[in-house]
Amino acid sequence: LVTARNRDGDFGGRVNELTLTGTGGSVSVTGSAFAAALNLKSNWFAVGNQPSGGVGGYWLDDTKGGIYSFGDAAFYGSAGAIALNKPIVGMAATPDGRGYWLVASDGGIFTYGDAPFSGSTGNLVLNKPVVGMTATHDGDGYWLVASDGGVFTFGDAHFYGSTGNITLNQPIVGMAPTPDGGGYWLVASDGGIFTFGDAVYYGSLGGSPPSSPVLGMAVVAGGGGYWILEANGTVKGFGDAPSAAPGADSPGIAAATSPVTSIIPSDDGQGYTLVDSAGQAFSYGDAPYFGDVASTIPGYSGRVVGIAASPG
Repeated sequence: LVTARNRDGDFGGRVNELTLTGTGGSVSVTGSAFAAALNLKSNWFAVGNQPSGGVGGYWLDDTKGGIYSFGDAAFYGSAGAIALNKPIVGMAATPDGRGYWLVASDGGIFTYGDAPFSGSTGNLVLNKPVVGMTATHDGDGYWLVASDGGVFTFGDAHFYGSTGNITLNQPIVGMAPTPDGGGYWLVASDGGIFTFGDAVYYGSLGGSPPSSPVLGMAVVAGGGGYWILEANGTVKGFGDAPSAAPGADSPGIAAATSPVTSIIPSDDGQGYTLVDSAGQAFSYGDAPYFGDVASTIPGYSGRVVGIAASPG
């Protein structure tokens, strides 16, 4: 399993480190040592037939617009050198993994790679700040969601409803689309779930308040269930969302030094990856661990707020 690349070129660049797993356990080796042992021409290679859950890499983003890429997720640019009007609160990747969007709390949209700009709320006076975004499955549009549950659509993203006119017990913190794009779920910080379009209700935490605030959700492949993420790293599944054991190569959640801020599912729905605000990633089930900000940037002092996957 490739855990670190230099982020320059195809496959995400040259292999810096990979983990080899066998019956006797796992060992980490450098890409150069692996290439020499197999008589490869260089440490610029891809490893096939890995149990990846359909994930080839991932990006982490922080409030200042910084982007950090791992695995085969290539770097296409960032807002790190821009004086932002408002902080970045999330991101989404294009379907082919060759680009991504960043969204700020004022609804400003920043596009990189092949991510198209379809509009923003950056020039509007919002009732409440934007807290997240999600892209349509063809990548030709996206939804933004605000903390009052207001939903804003751009490109080919359709509007199916919102909680903007409802008095909520707790603010909305995230959203997720159905597989066919015919609906979406909203999740509140108390674990309440709101469904629109063809999104099916499988349960919530609204009746049994979580021990720490909910900060996000992820939907399984096929849309038959979802996971709800709490800030302490607790993940609770509903519908056919499976429970997942920590990945063999991933740090354990006990290593988290800050609130867990985001979750992404593996493509086959058999696992997920979490990230905390210090930039530490945690993988479960068949979701691979490719590394993270905390382990590669000593003294990192930013705040990571999102994660998006590239296809594997």
